[in-house]
Amino acid sequence: MEAKNKYTITVFTENNTGLLARVVSVFTRRHINIISLTTSESSDPGIHRFTIVVNLELSSVKKLMGQLEKQIDVIKAFYYGDDEIVYQEIALYKVPTEIFSGSNLVEKIIRKYNARVLRIEEEYIVIEKTGHEKETKALLEELKVVGIFEFVRSGRVAIVKPMERLNKYLQTIEREVNENMEEGV
Repeated sequence: MEAKNKYTITVFTENNTGLLARVVSVFTRRHINIISLTTSESSDPGIHRFTIVVNLELSSVKKLMGQLEKQIDVIKAFYYGDDEIVYQEIALYKVPTEIFSGSNLVEKIIRKYNARVLRIEEEYIVIEKTGHEKETKALLEELKVVGIFEFVRSGRVAIVKPMERLNKYLQTIEREVNENMEEGV
């Protein structure tokens, strides 16, 4: 049996209404759990980017790429292992202001994790941590001991180490279109 690994999938699409539902439905139909999902514009005007993290076998990821690329408005989909990308997440923690008084324990925790204070209010303080999931979870566990009101973590934001494949793909398509036009096809 093939081992499951964590893969980051990038799906490049046109930015049209309802596309998120269609992309997610590909995962739902295959009973694939999405670990995280982030959407944003890409570096190319008019192209939107989905960054999706899954835990699957390689063969399943390859089949998934085919299903995603069959969707109307999907330009191209790629998958990467963790060693092929640079990635981060951001986490926000809302903690009671009172846990800072009388001790420097919380300050030491914040320094230990290279976190920073974003906002100080009378009743609470908001702390920000960027990093990998295990780092943001570790900070959460330490803050739970001293007191926490709220926690939220973003999905993965990733840039691939190899030069962006989408640009190369689009250049190839453009070249083929130009060649076909010259041939009168």
